[in-house]
Amino acid sequence: MRIRSVLSVLLAGLFSAGPALEACTNLLVTKGASKDGSTMITYAADSHTLYGELYFKRGMRHLPGEVRDITEWDTGKLLGHIPEAPVTYTRVGNMNEFQVVIGETTFGGRKELQVPSGIVDYGSLIYIGLERARTAREAIQVMTTLAETYGYASEGESFSIGDPNEAWILEMIAKGKGQTGALWVAYKLPDGTISAHANQSRIRQFPQNDPKTALFSKDLIAFAREKGYFKGEDRDFSFAEAYAPLSFGALRFCEARVWSLFRRAAPSQNLSIDYVKGVKGAKPMPLFIKPDQKLDVRDAMQLMRDHFEGTEFDLSKDVGAGPYKLPYRWRPMTWKVDGQEYLHERAISTQQTGFSFVSQSRSWLPDVVGGVLWFGVDDTYTTVYVPISCGVREAPRAFAEGTGTFNEFNWDSAFWTFNFVSNYTYTRWSDMIVDVQKVQREFEGGFLADQAEVDRTALDLYKQNPALARDYLTQYAAKNTAQLMTRWKKLGEFLIWKYLDGNVRNEKGEVTHPKAPEDWLRCIVKDHGDVIKMKKIEGLAPDEE
Repeated sequence: MRIRSVLSVLLAGLFSAGPALEACTNLLVTKGASKDGSTMITYAADSHTLYGELYFKRGMRHLPGEVRDITEWDTGKLLGHIPEAPVTYTRVGNMNEFQVVIGETTFGGRKELQVPSGIVDYGSLIYIGLERARTAREAIQVMTTLAETYGYASEGESFSIGDPNEAWILEMIAKGKGQTGALWVAYKLPDGTISAHANQSRIRQFPQNDPKTALFSKDLIAFAREKGYFKGEDRDFSFAEAYAPLSFGALRFCEARVWSLFRRAAPSQNLSIDYVKGVKGAKPMPLFIKPDQKLDVRDAMQLMRDHFEGTEFDLSKDVGAGPYKLPYRWRPMTWKVDGQEYLHERAISTQQTGFSFVSQSRSWLPDVVGGVLWFGVDDTYTTVYVPISCGVREAPRAFAEGTGTFNEFNWDSAFWTFNFVSNYTYTRWSDMIVDVQKVQREFEGGFLADQAEVDRTALDLYKQNPALARDYLTQYAAKNTAQLMTRWKKLGEFLIWKYLDGNVRNEKGEVTHPKAPEDWLRCIVKDHGDVIKMKKIEGLAPDEE
């Protein structure tokens, strides 16, 4: 997650072996697991200090001897310089002009390896990879070569890398103090499967003699042996077990999100909750599964909207949800009462998301038309995903870099406008979310319904002149975003009007005072009933409603 230099470090605070508690969630869908043959990747970039915007950088030709600054994504700190490539490609958010997409989640890993001696951080790997690669495999080559040549400058990281034909997970960690280079493994998902990662390393055993399926650094296993992280036959080597041993926090805060994605996409597999609860002897989750039904863009959006509903982790069920079933908990995530430590669940949908997306890479269309980044800001549950082509000439103004910052509210900024609505919605969730989802479905449903016609129009224009398609898709994204911004501001005004001062206006606009839910009132009675009980006293007139 790229944060401008005025912001604080994105990933702060580790739990036990080191999952970053604030961080991200990715879902990968191979083309054989999608309804239309798209490769899809989702990414929720989560941080309490991340300003959500759509990064855009135009491709260029560069002169011999030019250098590229390496600026740390989390802090804006200048780490060093590397030679610039002769040609760089345009990137829109986390997708480039050839429909290559890269997402990430940070797993941290062994603390003694989190002392980077290199200059290339994980954010730079993502965006330089997009600037220099035409396929997912090329992106892996670019990223790993950079890390091995100049040294890796971040904690352990999982990358989702996709193109119109393939989806890969690349996992990487530094070698520790005084050692440059990186340790890494990349695994290509079998077609017809889906996978996910959420701040915990997930690649265990992998094919070691099949470069079509798995690639890895030459010293990956030898280094683990030298450090005492692994003993046994090479064939039994597990990247995750060697470099990112599980902790309870890694299971409950991280693997639990993967489990929730899998249990919804493939309920027939009855994946046990025991593993993410830390039950001894429970079977680990697979790296990938086959979904019960092929997924489309809408399915991927909905999978990223999750609070563990219907499970024992359901955030809307305990007293912490309040009277209006708010499925969020404010930080810190762990806390003590009478010396015992407890936790708040960490769901996929979370209040601190800066931006998220669902990408589509489509092999049967020209890149300008085929690559679509369905982009949204703030909480995945309340955002609206806007289709933005990888062929656009610029980002829509409300999403664009420079429109706003994290340090000042701005009505021109989609990030702040959506946060205005969501944060008010949190105050009376079970009622207000109904109003929010009505407008959300109106826009997303319209975008999805129109997409086939947009593709046809763009393709026709592309055949005449690719520049015409680019112009059309740029204008389409700008129009949609502007209309959404106007409507979302009106939604915020409507919510203030409808729910003013704890009242609720009915369909006639009349002010009403609905009683709080019965289960919440019982909690009040249990806690304070003797004090607040209404009484009958002789000689006093009865109270009237």
